[in-house]
Amino acid sequence: MPTVNDILRMYNIRASKKLSQNFILDPRLLNRIARTCGPLEGKHVIEVGPGPGGITRAVLSQGALTCTVIEKDKRFISILEHLNHNSGHRLNIHLGDVLHFNMENLFPENLRKPWEGDEPDIRLVANLPFNVSTPLIIKWIRAISEQRNLFSYGRVPLLLTFQHEVAHRIIAPPRDTERSRLSVICQNYARCEVEFIIPRGAFVPEPQVEVGLVSIKPLVKPYIDLPFPLVNKVVTQTFRGKQKYLSNSIRHLFPKRMEVVLADKLIDMAGIDPKSRPIELRMEDFNKICHSYNHIIQKNPSLASYVRDVTSDPNEDLVYAPPEPEEKMLEGGKQ
Repeated sequence: MPTVNDILRMYNIRASKKLSQNFILDPRLLNRIARTCGPLEGKHVIEVGPGPGGITRAVLSQGALTCTVIEKDKRFISILEHLNHNSGHRLNIHLGDVLHFNMENLFPENLRKPWEGDEPDIRLVANLPFNVSTPLIIKWIRAISEQRNLFSYGRVPLLLTFQHEVAHRIIAPPRDTERSRLSVICQNYARCEVEFIIPRGAFVPEPQVEVGLVSIKPLVKPYIDLPFPLVNKVVTQTFRGKQKYLSNSIRHLFPKRMEVVLADKLIDMAGIDPKSRPIELRMEDFNKICHSYNHIIQKNPSLASYVRDVTSDPNEDLVYAPPEPEEKMLEGGKQ
């Protein structure tokens, strides 16, 4: 097989700025990424956005039983079909947008594992475009919380690239200046670690920032064992002003005419210092806050649907959204 760089020249393909594409060409780095997935002998690997197939090659060369790729850009299908032919037809190719792709039926039923059991023999890896990385990880975190889509097979581990600052937010501990809503949402449902930093010079074209390779391994049980929309809503509103006192930020959960009384009640029930700041709060603190809010809305159901109408901060990484309608299922999912 020609090198990835040669293939791009042969097919006269350049990275699409519109799709936020940045390719990795160095075979040593591609192999390192594949090795970070763990031993791949006998495993089934899903790769999102394979592009010219650099990571795909590395995954197959390290013994993956199959590699299922989901690619949005039609230009790469011929390249991937050629790679499939040369890999003994171990490559399954799906054309589609991963933001609307249901992976629930990609593999045989016998690969499903109980959530509390061992990880299934499935791994997911992706060099994510920057423009979809945050909404996609939130979508997958919600799927983890509901044990659906890919996670209907069990606690499938993810290995994903993010801009360095986003990678930092995902793993940021309490009191870190980058601690954010994204930190709490991800850490509530998964063990998140930055495996290593990829220098920006390793990509073509070269991005403006370095990139973190982040492993995300679903927890057997979340810290806050409540429905995702509730946790997402509470954490989102709490971080509206992450340096403000909790007594101020928590008010956004309630209508203005009763915000002070109910915010004080919630904080008192949770046993949290009202002068603490959101970035200082630990997971157990958020657990208390979410359960206190849940108690209040159970007593006052009309409050559950309240969302304060505010202008979102463009620098924030996560916004509250009500429960989504049923996803549109694309090829590979239920019809």
